[in-house]
Amino acid sequence: MKPPVDIAPADGKLGMLLVGLGAVSTTVIAGVHAVRKKLAPPVGSLTELGTIRLGKRTEGRSPRIRELFDLPSLDDIVFGGWDIFEEDCYAAARTAGVLEHDLLDQVRLDLESVKPMPAVFDRQYVKRLDGPNVKKGKSKKDLAEQVTADIRAFKQRHNCSRLVMVWCGSTEIYMKEGAVHQSIESLEKGLEQNDPAIPPSMVYAYAAIKEGIPYANGAPNLSADVPALMNLAASTKSPIAGKDLKTGQTLIKTIIAPGLKARLLGVKGWYSTNILGNRDGEVLDDPDSFKAKEETKKSVLDYIFQPKLYPGLYDDLTHVVRINYYPPRGDNKEGWDNIDIFGWLGYPMQLKINFLCRDSILAAPIVLDTALFLDLAKRAGMSGIQEWLSFYFKSPMHAPGLYPEHDLFIQLMKLKNTLRYLKGEELITHLGLEYYD
Repeated sequence: MKPPVDIAPADGKLGMLLVGLGAVSTTVIAGVHAVRKKLAPPVGSLTELGTIRLGKRTEGRSPRIRELFDLPSLDDIVFGGWDIFEEDCYAAARTAGVLEHDLLDQVRLDLESVKPMPAVFDRQYVKRLDGPNVKKGKSKKDLAEQVTADIRAFKQRHNCSRLVMVWCGSTEIYMKEGAVHQSIESLEKGLEQNDPAIPPSMVYAYAAIKEGIPYANGAPNLSADVPALMNLAASTKSPIAGKDLKTGQTLIKTIIAPGLKARLLGVKGWYSTNILGNRDGEVLDDPDSFKAKEETKKSVLDYIFQPKLYPGLYDDLTHVVRINYYPPRGDNKEGWDNIDIFGWLGYPMQLKINFLCRDSILAAPIVLDTALFLDLAKRAGMSGIQEWLSFYFKSPMHAPGLYPEHDLFIQLMKLKNTLRYLKGEELITHLGLEYYD
C-alpha cells in the first residue's frame, strides 16, 4: 500500500462564502445552526453521517468519514455571502418559505447575523430578477477586484484560517465557451473590456481562484469550466468542482438509468416534467436560462446509456425535459417521469415516477458536503478539477478528452476510493475472489 497523503489539519475557522443568499443558501445556513443546536439531524450529508469501509469485509472497519479525516466541526464554520436583495438571512429564509417558522425562530439570531454583501449582477444574464444590492464598477475587472476585497475583509473580520466559495445563485443564460475564455491573459483583457461572454458567475470564480480559494459551481452556468480558469486553478492550487447540483429529478435519473442499463433493458422514451414555484422556477421560466438547465439535465442519459455501445437498446431514445413555473408550489418541486422501456423479445413496459421533493432540502446537505470536501482537497494539496466530487453534480467537470461519469454508484465508488487513496488504504474493487480461494 502507498503511504497516506500529507493532509494539513483543519485548524481554525472555515469561512463558507455562498453566492446568492436565497432558498438554498439560507437552508444550508439554518440547517447547520439547527444541527449545531441538536434541533435536527443532518440527513443527506455524507460528511456528517457517512461511513467508509476500509480493508476487507472480514475486518469490520467502517469508520465515519468525518472522524477518519478530522473534518472541520460545524461549530467552526462561519457563513458569508452576496445577494442582490438587502434582507438578512433570517428575512430571506422567511421569504423563501422552505423551513417552518418554528425552526427558523430557534436559529433567528444566527441567521440575522449573516447580511449579504452587494452582489455582482447584470440582468442581461438573469432576466427575471432584479434587486437593489448590486455593486457598481467601471469594468468587470473592477467588480472582480471588489469581490476580492470582500473575500479578504471577510477572512480578516471573522479570523478564518481557510475559505471556500460555492455559487448558489440563479441560473444564468446559456453560454458557450469562446475565445476570451482560452487563457488567463484573454480573460483578464475581457474583464477590463466588459466582454459580454463573461457572466457574473465567472467574475466570482475568477476572484476566488485567483485568491487560491476552492470554488464550486452549483448551477449550470458557464463559470469555472473554461481553460483560462482551469489553468489558473492549477497555478494557484485551487480545487474546483461543478456544475449544477444534482438534487431532484436528475438524482432519480442517475439512480434508475444505471439499473435499466445493468439489466440491458431497452429505453424508447423518457419524458420528464417539473413544476416548481420558487425563485429558481421564476428564473427558469426565461427560455435562455432554461436552455442552460436543459443541457445539464438532458446530457445525463446519453452518457449513462452509451447508445453507441448498445445500438438497438438506446440509440432511438426520445428524451424530453420540461420545467414549468407554478407559483403555488413554492420550493416543493414535483418531478414527474414517464419511461417507456422494453424487455425480452422487444415487449414494451413502462415506469412512472412521481417525485414530490423539496429542492432546497435536497440541495443543502450537498452544498455542505461539497464545501467540506473541497476544503479537504485543498488541505491535501489537490488542485484543479476534483472529478471525485462528480457525485454531487448534474454536469460534472472533467479533464479534456474524457467523458463525464454520471452513474451515481460509480461516482460514489470514485469518491470513496479517493478518500481511501488519501489515507493510504487499499482501494476497493469488489472483486472478492480472495474469500473463495
